[in-house]
Amino acid sequence: MIEVRGLTKRYGEVLAVNDLNFSVRPGEVTGFLGPNGAGKSATMRMILGLDAPTSGTATVGGRAVAEHPVPMRAVGALLDAGAVLASRSAYHHLLALAASNGLPRGRVDAVLEEVGLSGVARRAAGTYSLGMRQRLGIAGALLGDPPVLVLDEPLNGLDPEGIVWIRRLMRRMAGEGRAVMMSSHLMSEVELTVDHLVVIGRGRLIADTGMAEFIASVGGREVVVRTPQAASFAGRLAAVGAAVRTGEEGELVVTGLDAEHIGVLAAATEVELHKLAPRQTSLEEAFMELTQDSVEYSAEGEAA
Repeated sequence: MIEVRGLTKRYGEVLAVNDLNFSVRPGEVTGFLGPNGAGKSATMRMILGLDAPTSGTATVGGRAVAEHPVPMRAVGALLDAGAVLASRSAYHHLLALAASNGLPRGRVDAVLEEVGLSGVARRAAGTYSLGMRQRLGIAGALLGDPPVLVLDEPLNGLDPEGIVWIRRLMRRMAGEGRAVMMSSHLMSEVELTVDHLVVIGRGRLIADTGMAEFIASVGGREVVVRTPQAASFAGRLAAVGAAVRTGEEGELVVTGLDAEHIGVLAAATEVELHKLAPRQTSLEEAFMELTQDSVEYSAEGEAA
């Protein structure tokens, strides 16, 4: 389990992380989300003991990572898949990590098999593609067979097969009772993978909740309506309390009224319907709406 309490980090005048409080629980995949510059990397580095907090604490299994006698048995981490000597083979890279933590040599072969790199284990890591380096980084995270995993952008560079593989791996790790923390900007994959969300912006906690609750709190369910009488029907929907906006190809996107009641209203007013489809707000849409005031870097007009 990861516990973050009052975690704060300043870099000179910059307040990168501001009084964060959250937990990453065993048996769950927790998505750690936020816009660029939100403080995610700084938080992960403090959890792993790579940076010292200005104040507050971050513990893994009840203690700071540096206090664990064998850190790689306590937590596995992927922060930078490129952090490997280009001339060193994947096998010898992992062997050095194992030796530094007193791990058995057999774990090297086991994790290489787990991530699908056994056939290229003796090749220099510098010849690897980005996706292969990601797999090597994940192998390093798994090396100590830890109960906690911290993965920063683990999907980067993976092909579709690789993305499905890492999704299943994280779900399996959580199913085994491990606590899995992962950050990603690929919202569609986060929505398919995680159980719980921790969202930050400008260093502050924005949300700490389940996936369904997060989406419902921001957008909830919508109903997409297509009709040749869109303008007049939009007025009728608004008159009974629904919120209506125009979507793609002139469709009406309705909230505050379910599909059944929209259909009844259309029949009563003799409105011809070509489409009546409930639609759940996506994680990406909910995330964009919730963090729009916390975006630090955006192109001109992007926020609009």
